[in-house]
Amino acid sequence: MPPSLEAGYRTWVGLLIIYKVLWILGAGEHSNRQMSKNTLHPCLLVPAQHPRLCLFGASPTTGNLGVCALHDSVLGMIASREPGAQVTVFDFGRGERMTEWMAGNAALCVCHVGAHPSRRFWRRDSLLNMRVSGWFGGLGNTGLERVRSADAVLDISGGDSFTDIYGARRFWDVSIPKLIAIEQETPLILLPQTYGPFHSNRFRSVAERIVRRAHLAWARDERSFAALQDLLGPEFDPERHRAGVDVAFGLEGRKPKTPLPEILKGWQEDRRQPVVGVNVSGLLYHSADRQSGLNFKLDYRELMLELTRRLVREGGARVLLLPHVLAPDGHYESDPEACRDLAKRLGPGLKKSVTMLTTELNASETKYVISGLDWLVGARMHATIAALSSGVPAAALAYSPKFQGVFDCCGQGTAVADPTILTTHEASDLLWYAFADRENAKRRLNTRLPHIRDTLDAQAVSLLDLPHRTPLTSGVH
Repeated sequence: MPPSLEAGYRTWVGLLIIYKVLWILGAGEHSNRQMSKNTLHPCLLVPAQHPRLCLFGASPTTGNLGVCALHDSVLGMIASREPGAQVTVFDFGRGERMTEWMAGNAALCVCHVGAHPSRRFWRRDSLLNMRVSGWFGGLGNTGLERVRSADAVLDISGGDSFTDIYGARRFWDVSIPKLIAIEQETPLILLPQTYGPFHSNRFRSVAERIVRRAHLAWARDERSFAALQDLLGPEFDPERHRAGVDVAFGLEGRKPKTPLPEILKGWQEDRRQPVVGVNVSGLLYHSADRQSGLNFKLDYRELMLELTRRLVREGGARVLLLPHVLAPDGHYESDPEACRDLAKRLGPGLKKSVTMLTTELNASETKYVISGLDWLVGARMHATIAALSSGVPAAALAYSPKFQGVFDCCGQGTAVADPTILTTHEASDLLWYAFADRENAKRRLNTRLPHIRDTLDAQAVSLLDLPHRTPLTSGVH
């Protein structure tokens, strides 16, 4: 951990002791009233013999449809095999919010609990507060009590965030929940995800400690599995450490409740011209500095302009600009803002052939729309997974190794453009050739999907084969 954070821990331990006194005098009484109120919720009447699970790294409140897809897929997996489970999902909301999450005809008891990567350590829903409270027996921290009373902590790191390429703060935000589970002796199950890369020896050392102490650790493709094995070294155990597939392959597409753009409905009815999706990443589109920090050789904005024009003019395609991170305008990750700007730069000459998905859909509804496309290109991982898992051939602009392994397992490995190696024109050519080869790619994909689905089912059975344990506390049920 960075020296500044270590020093911070030492200086505010005393503050926590003071805070404990305040909690006993006032906040504890409020918490008891809140728990009394919560006990009236039907979810809390679930028999105690059903498993109690916590989920980190899949908050449904971020606006990132990829992370929402992970959330929905994990809950769907649990509901289909353990419908009586009590699940705590840690998110970026406030307090505790009890809900019944529906998966088909099954209702799953879910409690959403705030857990924030905040520097305001005095807040009870701060991850730092949770961790340090655990060092002193809990100090009445509600979120920590849920971890301590759980049969297992499931952690998915947003699918691809267990790495240091996004900076030190993001690394710790993703790692601290894992460390909390380990320190509280609650079995940690690392759901299928990408591991690394780690450029810092310090961060790599922390990652090694985490994967070696985890009860189970799954990678979402063979390349990630090799990275996991490298972290484990001599402690690799084929019974505990396995290769699987991204859980979002199991997400069900659902017809949107709100109307789609009329022009898109017309395209889908008249399939004489291919309908393709272009997922524009606001993270890359808005910031040349971001591209430079990732060592891009190409200009992402120019690539999107060049490729979209080529798809329309040379490929005769109709293009749906598809946001997948629904951040507000002005936010550095806003895909909708990037899509609108791209459409404006394309000019009025392409207006009849290019439209944007302006309706804000959830992850399942967006997957439904993607499933109706002939091809998709994207820089958002789960936009491409939504396509691949629906039998739609896809291509990717991959600024990290996370794409290649997933595309390899789908028979689409040649459709991945590396912006750290290719120039703008070279990447445009590669992606254009992937579009031109889409029918062959679709055949390859269809031969791989049955095995992927079998793997998805088998890993769900294994992941929910939970260890028997006596929780450290029974304060939360």
